[in-house]
Amino acid sequence: MSAREQGDFKFVELGEEAVEQQSTKPGERLEEPVEPAGPAERGSDTQPEKPSDRKPLTNPHTVRVKREPIDKHKLKRFFVLRPGTIEQAIEDIQSMMDEKEDGSFQSAWLLAEVDHWNNEKERIVLLAENSLLICKYDFIMLSCEHIQRIPLNCIDRICHGEFTFPQKSLDKREGEGLRILWDRLREPTFLSRWNPFSGDFPFCTFTEHPVLEASDKFTKMCALDQFRDQLTQAAQRAHEKKPVPGKANGVLVLKQPILIETYVGLMSFIGNQNKLGYCLARGNMGF
Repeated sequence: MSAREQGDFKFVELGEEAVEQQSTKPGERLEEPVEPAGPAERGSDTQPEKPSDRKPLTNPHTVRVKREPIDKHKLKRFFVLRPGTIEQAIEDIQSMMDEKEDGSFQSAWLLAEVDHWNNEKERIVLLAENSLLICKYDFIMLSCEHIQRIPLNCIDRICHGEFTFPQKSLDKREGEGLRILWDRLREPTFLSRWNPFSGDFPFCTFTEHPVLEASDKFTKMCALDQFRDQLTQAAQRAHEKKPVPGKANGVLVLKQPILIETYVGLMSFIGNQNKLGYCLARGNMGF
């Protein structure tokens, strides 16, 4: 290296030291970054962590699959969210209850019923002292169209879990459901299984209503787990109070997949995508 190059090199070093002195205040000193100790500095007893020793963040078997939430603009289309609508519906259904047969009113729930063809239908479910009332209510005209009454002492099984379909089925459904069974000895007939309008089934299946996250009030009314707990307790009390001859006294709660025996699912796909089983504001038609 020539004398001129050595002078230039020293000038560059002096310039860098001057910049460091200007950026450092008096009384302070620069701390050198501490590098993490390597395997040699940790000691011979410490070994590097293997990828197989790392614990997974979540357990894939405990992950709950949820349906995609509906945006707030689409939620406004549900008539059940109109102020005072759900309160009026519960009051109308309570006026139709038979106090001698049903007993006192316990709680009200807003759920979606899933039929044997995988069609969703909006339902108000009232839990009474002796009965379970499944109501089809028209939130547009504010009128009750149909009530299905199930005695609580006849319920023998309550199943909850994810929805499943046959192996060769093209249909699908996300989320979890709840199935209530009240006659284990009676099996649906072949004609009932293939009739989409048949209601001759000894069970009913529910899932969460789409307005679950609309507000805190509807979150409580659409909570499927809380409904299952209250239904189980009410059914146990009904079995003890009025047992049915020839049936086991008690309710069996099972966590298992809920089977829906549909294979193509074209009808349910069109109906569920357009929410045909719900009371919605569908806009103006015409010119």
